[in-house]
Amino acid sequence: MSQPALDPCRCPLCGQPNACAMAMPQACDAASGPCWCTRVQFSADLLKQVPEAARNKACICAACVAASEQPSPGTSLGHNQGKHA
Repeated sequence: MSQPALDPCRCPLCGQPNACAMAMPQACDAASGPCWCTRVQFSADLLKQVPEAARNKACICAACVAASEQPSPGTSLGHNQGKHA
């Protein structure tokens, strides 16, 4: 059984639109110009969650990036956890 075709306009983690201007701008309805994803950092932990088949083929959406930046329960907000903005 074959897997469904990968949609570069959808987040490989949640399936929602990723608004990536670099992956088929007309199909994704993204504004022309540099994509929002070129101005943010994706943590290594977040990138590890992308299925192997989707790596380097579809962008993670802004909502998943934002969710990954939220402190985990039990994490102190007053301490630098080694993350850089």
